[in-house]
Amino acid sequence: MMKASKADVNDDAKALGRVAFVDGRGDLPMIEVTTPWSSAEIYPHGAHVTHFKKKDEPPLLFLSQCSRFADDQPIRGGIPVIFPWFGPREGLGQHGFARIKTWDLKEFIPAADGSVTIRFSLPACPEASGYPAFTADYIVTVNRDLALKLVVTNQSKDREFVFENCLHTYFSVSDATAIAISGLNGVSYLDKVASFLEKTETGDAIRISSEVDRIYQNTTGTVEILDSRFGRRIRVEKSGSASTVVWNPWITKSQQMSDFGNDEYEQMVCVESGNVAANSITLPPGATSTLEVRLSSEPLK
Repeated sequence: MMKASKADVNDDAKALGRVAFVDGRGDLPMIEVTTPWSSAEIYPHGAHVTHFKKKDEPPLLFLSQCSRFADDQPIRGGIPVIFPWFGPREGLGQHGFARIKTWDLKEFIPAADGSVTIRFSLPACPEASGYPAFTADYIVTVNRDLALKLVVTNQSKDREFVFENCLHTYFSVSDATAIAISGLNGVSYLDKVASFLEKTETGDAIRISSEVDRIYQNTTGTVEILDSRFGRRIRVEKSGSASTVVWNPWITKSQQMSDFGNDEYEQMVCVESGNVAANSITLPPGATSTLEVRLSSEPLK
């Protein structure tokens, strides 16, 4: 389990974090979180973090200006919770049902160090009827960093639970063509743009100059996004995750998505942490799986 460093708790935290419940876009309820170092916005719809920003930095997360905010639609940007499948399923739609369900808010806890933790639970829904009995909890902690934890428990006494999960994080960048993504050298990946051909990453850094849609397999390491124009380094640390997905839709695909601006590909990149494709999870009866991701940033030196 990843823990906050001592740097997360300092003398600057002179006030508790604050939580406010407001009407968000599309009249969907939204939770605003403010800490001594940062602010965040979270929608119970999809348990979806749509905004995280440290003081004196650009927003960490990208949110499309064309995104729909409706009960039966996913939000485009931020951090969609992908579960219990990744990608398309015949007759079932894209990326599972968790991202379009209104999660139950179980508790919010302002801590003495100034951080705020919010816990959601996926409610019972008809779409889950074909699976073994399970629970899914999602814990978001807003601090100097943004910490995310998806906990799935198989409550069945005699059935395995096979599923995929992914925290489909959209990062805000100055210029997608000017960033470098490191931490995946030597890792095998499925290249969706090349009909899922299996390849191996040979470069020290991934640079974007066309559509990128890759599932990196059997990789548990930290990934960094170096953004020289914003002058920052973004770190994506994870545990309980064997897959990293890197995605940028580029020009043609952006024009085909009605909830995404034609030119917005220039300001975003997805670096997603989870367990998909060959890394899907088979959870024995009574067992629990925990996916944790910590997002942080620091100035480039």
